[in-house]
Amino acid sequence: MKKILATMMTLALTIAAQGQVETVDTAQFVAVYDYECRTQNDEGQDVTDRMQVVVQVGRKVTKSMPRSAYQSTETKSMDDIAADYQEAYMHIPTVWTGYPEGQTTVREYILPQLFEGHEPTPAIEWMLSEDTLTVGSYLCRQAMATYRGVRWQVCYTEEIPSSAGPWRLRGLPGLIVEAKSEAHTFRLAKLQPTPTPITAPEQRPDVQRTDYAKMLRHKNRLFGNKQYPKNPLYNVNFQTDISHMEVIKRNDQQYLFANGYPLVTKAYVYMPLEKE
Repeated sequence: MKKILATMMTLALTIAAQGQVETVDTAQFVAVYDYECRTQNDEGQDVTDRMQVVVQVGRKVTKSMPRSAYQSTETKSMDDIAADYQEAYMHIPTVWTGYPEGQTTVREYILPQLFEGHEPTPAIEWMLSEDTLTVGSYLCRQAMATYRGVRWQVCYTEEIPSSAGPWRLRGLPGLIVEAKSEAHTFRLAKLQPTPTPITAPEQRPDVQRTDYAKMLRHKNRLFGNKQYPKNPLYNVNFQTDISHMEVIKRNDQQYLFANGYPLVTKAYVYMPLEKE
């Protein structure tokens, strides 16, 4: 098992070394959110998936990403790899807000390809409430908005003067502490005053770059297909789409990686964060 793990780590480091990484800002702080997605399995039973989302908040650029994208490959344990594998079921992309200036860049592995979409950063039309409540240790106000077909109710705190939030939620006069929709919940777990570098997307030859609206339509069409919960690999041609496979075993669990990414062999009903 150690030999397999070492091989996989070497592969990941080799892929990273091939890309050129540019620092575009420095995080003033890092916000870690617990994310839940309420959905169903292929038999119609209720399921709640969980993961963490890390948000680096800089002066010009905010970068929101799955925990695995923030954590160094060199320090990952087998438990971390299992958590990374879980993330693959939940379809959370890495989002750069403000990079390039005035733009939003979104990168996500949509099997069997790595996609990158670009668009002008959209404004979210929030309806603000004067009501206050306490979330964790923060005094918060509430706001509501319908963003691309999904209705959100959020709590934000002016105690943290930042317009940032998890994923693509943003634009309030304080950091978003909690955000809820019918299927999704983001909740602030901790803040870290960590001045870490915010890096741009790696310049990789295997990235499919496109207009973000086109990327979103492709993602929703693929994962929203009725076949997906029963057979998440329905669209994959293993002879032409997959160039490298890895298998990692831990106790009774087996983790498959294709082209360096977790290979999802089961899935749940897709609950999009954006419908349009």
